[in-house]
Amino acid sequence: MLAGVEWDYNRLEDGTHKIAGEIQLRTYGQFLEEYGAQLKGIEEALEDSVCDSWDVSLNPISLQFVPYERTTLLQLIDTDNKVLNKILVVFATLCAEVRYLQSEAKDKYYDIILFYGEGGEGNLQDGAAQLLVSRMLPHLQELSCFVKRCEQVAVQIVEQLAALYSSSKDAPHIINATGIHFQDVFEHLGDILVILLTLDEVLGNHSTLHDHWIIYKRTLKSVHHDPSKFGVELEKLKNFENLLSKLENHLLTGKIFQKMVEQSFGGTKGFISKNISLAEEFNLYLRNAITVLEMKAVDLPDSEHLMLWVKLSALYVLNFNLFGTVDRKLFKQLWDLNKRIPAVTLVGNILWFPEQFLLTHLTHMAKLIDKKTQQIVQTRRQAYLQQKAQSLPKEVRTFCLQMETTLKRDSTVLKLEDLNQRCDLFLQGVQYACEISHLLKTVTNLHVTLAKPMTKTSVLALCKLVELLKGIQHMYLHHNMTIAKSINHVVQHLAFQALSIIVSAKKGVVQDKRYSEKHLDILSSLVLAEKVLYGPGTKERRLIACLALSTANQMRTFRDDEWAILVALLHKLDMMCDIQEKVASACDCSFFYWHRVILPTYFANLYESKVDLHRLAYMFCALRDCILAMERTKHNSSPQVLKDSFDREICGYLSEQVLQPLCHDIETNLRLHVHSHLQLDDRNPFRVGVMDFTPFLRLKPLRFFNRYIDIRGFVEHYLDQTFYNLTTVALHDWKTYGEMRNLAQHNFGLATVEDHLPSQTLEQGLDVLEIMRNIHIFVSKYLYNLNNQIFVEQSSNNKHLNTINIRHIANSIRTHGTGIMNTTVNFTYQFLRKKFFIFSQFMYDEHIKSRLIKDIRYFRENKTQLEQKYSYERADKFNKGIRKLGVTADGLSYLDQFRMLISHIGNAMGYVRMIRSGGLHCCSNAICFVPDLEDIVSFEDLCKEADLSNQCRSAAHRLDQVIGNLVRNFAEGTEYFKLLVDVFAPVFRDPKNMHLRNFHIIVPPLAINFVEHSITCKEKMSKKNKVGAAFTDDGFAMGIAYILKLLDQYEEFDSLHWFQSVRDKYNKDKASLGKHGSVVSKEDEKLQQTMTLTARRLDMYQHEFDLLYYSLSSARIFFQKENSTLEEENMKTEATSANSF
Repeated sequence: MLAGVEWDYNRLEDGTHKIAGEIQLRTYGQFLEEYGAQLKGIEEALEDSVCDSWDVSLNPISLQFVPYERTTLLQLIDTDNKVLNKILVVFATLCAEVRYLQSEAKDKYYDIILFYGEGGEGNLQDGAAQLLVSRMLPHLQELSCFVKRCEQVAVQIVEQLAALYSSSKDAPHIINATGIHFQDVFEHLGDILVILLTLDEVLGNHSTLHDHWIIYKRTLKSVHHDPSKFGVELEKLKNFENLLSKLENHLLTGKIFQKMVEQSFGGTKGFISKNISLAEEFNLYLRNAITVLEMKAVDLPDSEHLMLWVKLSALYVLNFNLFGTVDRKLFKQLWDLNKRIPAVTLVGNILWFPEQFLLTHLTHMAKLIDKKTQQIVQTRRQAYLQQKAQSLPKEVRTFCLQMETTLKRDSTVLKLEDLNQRCDLFLQGVQYACEISHLLKTVTNLHVTLAKPMTKTSVLALCKLVELLKGIQHMYLHHNMTIAKSINHVVQHLAFQALSIIVSAKKGVVQDKRYSEKHLDILSSLVLAEKVLYGPGTKERRLIACLALSTANQMRTFRDDEWAILVALLHKLDMMCDIQEKVASACDCSFFYWHRVILPTYFANLYESKVDLHRLAYMFCALRDCILAMERTKHNSSPQVLKDSFDREICGYLSEQVLQPLCHDIETNLRLHVHSHLQLDDRNPFRVGVMDFTPFLRLKPLRFFNRYIDIRGFVEHYLDQTFYNLTTVALHDWKTYGEMRNLAQHNFGLATVEDHLPSQTLEQGLDVLEIMRNIHIFVSKYLYNLNNQIFVEQSSNNKHLNTINIRHIANSIRTHGTGIMNTTVNFTYQFLRKKFFIFSQFMYDEHIKSRLIKDIRYFRENKTQLEQKYSYERADKFNKGIRKLGVTADGLSYLDQFRMLISHIGNAMGYVRMIRSGGLHCCSNAICFVPDLEDIVSFEDLCKEADLSNQCRSAAHRLDQVIGNLVRNFAEGTEYFKLLVDVFAPVFRDPKNMHLRNFHIIVPPLAINFVEHSITCKEKMSKKNKVGAAFTDDGFAMGIAYILKLLDQYEEFDSLHWFQSVRDKYNKDKASLGKHGSVVSKEDEKLQQTMTLTARRLDMYQHEFDLLYYSLSSARIFFQKENSTLEEENMKTEATSANSF
């Protein structure tokens, strides 16, 4: 280390730091690109597509962005004006209670009553009705308490309003309410009345409940005559009857709403009816509300404004009962709304008709409305249905276009920073959903109520609307993250706009020097509204803001335009803060349960058209909306009873209209393809069309309840079952069904399961025992294919050639047991002994031996001149010269017969290889039921631990033996090649059999002989007379490799470089032919044709030699895998000698 020297790095900088930095940046950039691509791939894999059957309940993480805070109304309403605080706290608490009661009625009571009697449990049994009612009694009692609670809250609201707008001089003065219009309080009062009105309609229209109730009361009367028989005390029975009577009078008489509006309001009704200020305020709200309703009724109203109509009618009746006055102009306005809106769906399939409601509760008004006017309303209602039957398809197309336009805006607007446009876009979908939902519920329920049949066109249009509705919900879910990111910005922006107006108004109030009590109230209200809007947009804060602004909007605090803008902003704020709840409510299709009878028509049309099948997923999403309502039912022993019934019904419709026709049509299509050679009907696609089933088969599984409906799997199972059953009935048709199975895979991508019929029933092939007993015939009549491990019959009198593959061998082994494998190898050993005796005689023949020794001597002496390659010409000379020794009657030379002998030996070895592969295949099929091969449980030990009988222990012992044998055979197998090498190698390598050592030099002539024979056989394949034709004979290569291994002559044969010599020879011939061709005149056509044929023949010979080389190389691998026992002993001996030396 150098001390005292300061290095000047800047001066010595040579650019290395910059280069290193650039390399790191490039590496980091590459990492980011790869990571980004990986994330993109994950996103695309998880992304919902049009075919996905999504389910919100299955999402592992649900993002809820509803504003929330842990605070109370008392903490929020905290100004210096204590009187104002108390007023706002009272009304805010009452309004919050109404909202809670609304939620409780919807989530707990409506569905319990609506679904009563559904599911059909015990319909055919005596006492089923009594059982259903008895299960409902606790819930009816709860409902009675709930109704009383609603009445108390309604009374409290009216009394508090009466106290606020008191016109009596004797009443205590709370605040100067002149100019204060609590419109929201009246609206919440209307909400509580709608709850009671809805319960009246639901209970009154439920004929099944009323019938069961009558049966239940009759049963109680029969019990009353002899209580002891049923183990009931008479006193308790009387009390129970009194309870039932109270429940019936309170709930089942259809007068819940009427009793509420006609009550005495705790004895204060007299004072309330004289309260002129309250009456004026009531009338003001009614007039304002009906003005808003008339404006909205021109367009398609949403659910909020439809319920406003119901609230308005209910409050109108309450107003009459409180004050006894009737505003005929207002009544006429209400009546005229019937011309624009035919009816309102309260819940499920319950329709509310305003004219019937008004005439029922305001009987004196019937004098003003004649029968003709009433008839006009009903006529208009029927005309509405007729008009919708014609216009529904057009309206559906309009909605589709609107949604498409909105979605196109979606991809661009969400990139803009304009929060107003983003807010409008989010609310546009909710508006569309509300309009579609209203149209759906009104049309379907009107058809049922008026008992009017629905046309097929209308059914399909309505189903399209259902799909569109769920498509909207899916779009919101799909863009959930985008909405979550934007929602806070939009809410803050809306709150900021509202606050700007409030702050401006507050400045005006502060600048006004005329301080009075009203000014203080206005200022306190503005301060409170400003305070709550600064926080999160919870329901409580928004409610307080509305009430505070109602208090502040007096003495022209806000201009008319400012107030209109402020009201619109607060409405948008409400919608944006509760957008998830609004979307879920607008897209809720649980009402479809009551109209599921139209599903068969929908499914049938879907199958006929086969267009846009992804919409089937949306329909099942709509049907799943019914499940939540079903889970609330109480009349069955369990909600699962109703769900199972619904599941069976829907799946029955789908199976009957889609799945079964699809299966039958696909089966028919496959049959017609397979039998196309027969005289069938015209199947020209240009005349009869093409039936494309692939859109159904590409559909992803549809989730319904707790299972998936896989259309592809259903069809595959049907084809599996059909093919198997029909094959077992008619075994001779196995090939037809095999072709149909392959066609199903090729045409439709249907992966059917193999039949796996029992052994010796179908396509068994030759049995192992039969081959074993006649192996000498088998190796001569069959040809071996090395790559596919298959034997093909050489010739046959039939039109088909028999084949034997591993599956046939495995079937035989499964039939006869694995013990037959060793027996087969023993038979093969006996066969090889005989063949090797003939082999030795041929090699010992003086003519052959002398020629081979001469060739070996020639090669050794001329290695250098021959470039270490055995001459092709010499091998060819040997092949041709041996014919001089004589030929058989069939024209076969001695070398031809020797080649056939080697092929037979190779075929025998190929058969041994197939036996081993078949055994492993059989073992693998048998052992597939053993869970872990590394940890085999001893069943005998388990039987001993359980102290079972001796018979069980004996059986367990045998089972352990069988499993152990299977595991041993599967894991180890038997190296039969090694055994057959070890048994013959010592004899072949014995010095007494030195004449066998010449074998390697005869392989080149044999190869030439084999190639000539192979080409001759293959040429016969294309001729009419196919006697002697063949396309494979790898037994020759297998025999050569086996004998070379026995003689340990791989190195001697490789030293000949025979196949390289062959390549050189043919390359030389081709080159010579090319030179000769360039000299030949183009006009000499005959010579050119001769040269072309020569070139083709040279290519053919070279190709065959290459194939032989590849087959021989492959065959040698089997014998190089493991050293034989003899070689291992020799290696050990050499190692020992080296150590001792």
